[in-house]
Amino acid sequence: MRPGLVIFDCDGVLVDTEALGNRRLAEWLTDAGYPIAYEDCRRRFMGRSMVSVQAEVEAAGVSLGADFPDRWNAALPDLFAAGVEAVPHVREAVEAVRDAGLAWCVASSARVSKMRITLGATGLLPLFEGRMFSSTMVARGKPFPDLFLHAAEVMGCPPAACAVVEDSVAGTLAGRAAGMTVYSYCGDPFNDRDELAAAGGRLFDDMRALPSLLGIG
Repeated sequence: MRPGLVIFDCDGVLVDTEALGNRRLAEWLTDAGYPIAYEDCRRRFMGRSMVSVQAEVEAAGVSLGADFPDRWNAALPDLFAAGVEAVPHVREAVEAVRDAGLAWCVASSARVSKMRITLGATGLLPLFEGRMFSSTMVARGKPFPDLFLHAAEVMGCPPAACAVVEDSVAGTLAGRAAGMTVYSYCGDPFNDRDELAAAGGRLFDDMRALPSLLGIG
């Protein structure tokens, strides 16, 4: 059944930032006294907001400082100046959603300011102007459903008629908790296919397959 609204995650779904971001995050956490390898950082924190990352790290007894999320976001322009690419074939998938007459938006754990940087660098920003939702807009980020429910309400679509495109376990859990159908992209070798499936996602590994999955291909 065709959805009434397609909600895209940003990092790992629209833009390929996970490698750059998690290498930097692993370095920062290790320097702060919370040693973690890049690979473990990706598995544990992919799809999570910096507020939730900080809460987990500080629960283990390591202080990151009250300004940690602000410092992180202030450093992003320099980090992504090295180059950010769109996920392969995702522009065509978004344009197919648009051309089919479906509503669409992006809902990310990241701040809108970060989405503007990454979507802008990849040329995707014009497709999402006025359609960006961040975990900073709700009380609880992923894996809670708050963000997706907020996006659906603002976009005027009931949750049961929404499709979510995610790549993380936290995001997949959030979409399912919101009562939405979740298509979990696993084209990245770090995506845990078993955990994504266990979280309730419908797995696919090529954005060219998304329109057919949505019933518009």
